Amino acid sequence: VQLVESGGGLVQAGGSLRLSCAASGGTFSMYTMGWFRQAPGKEREFVAHITWSGGYTYYADPVKGRFTISRDNARSTVYLQMNSLKPEDTAVYSCAAKYKGLGAYDYWGQGTQVTVSS
Repeated sequence: VQLVESGGGLVQAGGSLRLSCAASGGTFSMYTMGWFRQAPGKEREFVAHITWSGGYTYYADPVKGRFTISRDNARSTVYLQMNSLKPEDTAVYSCAAKYKGLGAYDYWGQGTQVTVSS
């Protein structure tokens, strides 16, 4: 499975961005999809995921109520709508996939930079 993110960029605090992650090479609907981020000098952290079955979503506390993850199985794409962005959201955002939600994430994208200015 290959994952390619897009949609990152520079935005002012309070603004919005929508990230996309296009998948190829596998049966997209069978994968739980996650978004992660890594800020300079920090560990990679979980942001959100959406399950392969039922489309259930889960968010990390820092983004709850501001970010929304969704998926379009027909387009093999997962999205991350980010609203009310804060400078502390600045990071490289990566998507990841795990088959039927089991175990660790097996596949990762290369990431897209999100920079939020104050």
